[in-house]
Amino acid sequence: MKDAPKYERPREKMSRYGVGKLSDEELLAIVLGSGVQGVNVVQLARKIVKKVQEVGIDPLSLDDLTGIKGLGSVKAGQVLAALEFGRRQHTQKDEVVITPEKVFELCVDIRDSRKEHFVAFYCNSRSVLIEREIISIGTLDASLVHPREVFEPALRHGAASIVVAHNHPSGDASASPDDLEVTRQLRHAGKLLGIELADHVVVSRNAWASALSALGV
Repeated sequence: MKDAPKYERPREKMSRYGVGKLSDEELLAIVLGSGVQGVNVVQLARKIVKKVQEVGIDPLSLDDLTGIKGLGSVKAGQVLAALEFGRRQHTQKDEVVITPEKVFELCVDIRDSRKEHFVAFYCNSRSVLIEREIISIGTLDASLVHPREVFEPALRHGAASIVVAHNHPSGDASASPDDLEVTRQLRHAGKLLGIELADHVVVSRNAWASALSALGV
């Protein structure tokens, strides 16, 4: 790159225009720092971008990168670390951690409904939402909400824990005796399956309450 005009060099372009104006090849060129004999740093970066497009970021390995002519294990490791850092930041940005307050927020579509909706939030081991599913619509009782209907999706999604929720059309978010019985059944089933029932949130238009807390758990 020494023969290239200064305004075409990645570092100079970044200083002048900002990192957002650089191409993928130029960004990688800055990570790499230098090329190898016969291949300048931008050409080497272009080969890496092509490999990433062919393989994909998630399955990309050190062996995939060191298979590129001119890319040694040290520079390959730098690239892989940079890609993983970017992937983690993107993932964390999109994560939704499930708390009772977040459940109340995510139940905005059912809080005003005249029918009771029973919803399950399937989470990983860090309480990050994997999937939300409506399990049933109708008056909540122990016969309507069977543990099988709640935990079958949990197994399918590989969930480590679940939070269930339902709305009270009456506007009173207090847990009823039927709510507590459903909570007991689901908590027991979860223990047998090794999937924690983290909470059972009862919501109304403007309030929420925890049926699990009402059981003294």
